[in-house]
Amino acid sequence: MKIIKTFCLLASFIVSTWVQAGGNDEVWRQALTGEHRTPAYVQRDVYRHPQATLEFFAITPRSTVVEIWPGGGWYTEILAPLLKDQGLLYAAHFNIDSRVAYFRNSRSAFDSKLKANPTVYGKVVTTDLMPPQHVVIAPAASADAVLTFRNVHNWMKSGKADAVFAAMYQALKPGGVLGVVEHRAKPGTTEQAMIASGYVTEAKVKALAQQAGFEFVASSEINANPKDSANHSEGVWTLPPSLRLGDEQKAHYLAIGESDRMTLKFTKPK
Repeated sequence: MKIIKTFCLLASFIVSTWVQAGGNDEVWRQALTGEHRTPAYVQRDVYRHPQATLEFFAITPRSTVVEIWPGGGWYTEILAPLLKDQGLLYAAHFNIDSRVAYFRNSRSAFDSKLKANPTVYGKVVTTDLMPPQHVVIAPAASADAVLTFRNVHNWMKSGKADAVFAAMYQALKPGGVLGVVEHRAKPGTTEQAMIASGYVTEAKVKALAQQAGFEFVASSEINANPKDSANHSEGVWTLPPSLRLGDEQKAHYLAIGESDRMTLKFTKPK
């Protein structure tokens, strides 16, 4: 009798796992290919590898995630539908009453985007991140993961990198994941050159994270681009999608594609 009961329990577990895996596949498919996605954003998937990147950061449909400075919502378009039924997404954006017009306008456009499609974005919780006044990006120790995409150079420029990494540490559960994607500078690049170019060394990102208390776990070459020399007249903004030089050598920069990027995973110690 015990053998039969054990077999039934095992069979039930296998079926449940199989069903959930299939369900997760469908959730991923809808998040990546749904009609809510901006066509121009979809074209960047070839450079940004969203599913592989998020899976490297251990994101599942059940995760509680904080996305840092989501900008126009490129990753929000994927994370929001992925998490809306079983997980939770916090979008830690600029504060709407910032004295900087760019920050106010970016936040306003993001808020409008969310309000325009409540089916996809209705459960997104928007918070403010602008040190030193605004640093509570989610309830303390509540997030399974905090993710930042191509933001570290901005925090270095404003002198707020330490405060942001501390805020991310505070929001994470013990054992939670900090995922960082950033434009990658060559080893030995000076800090001044990093700020000017938008490219940051892996050593600098690791130092900032470890200073905040994080432990380095692993790196991935998911978002590497060996065509990118990381040496351009207008820094990383020379390349798409910015193409700051306009038509000047446009074909050349389009052929390079988006920047070479590090993909680093850290954890908050248990």
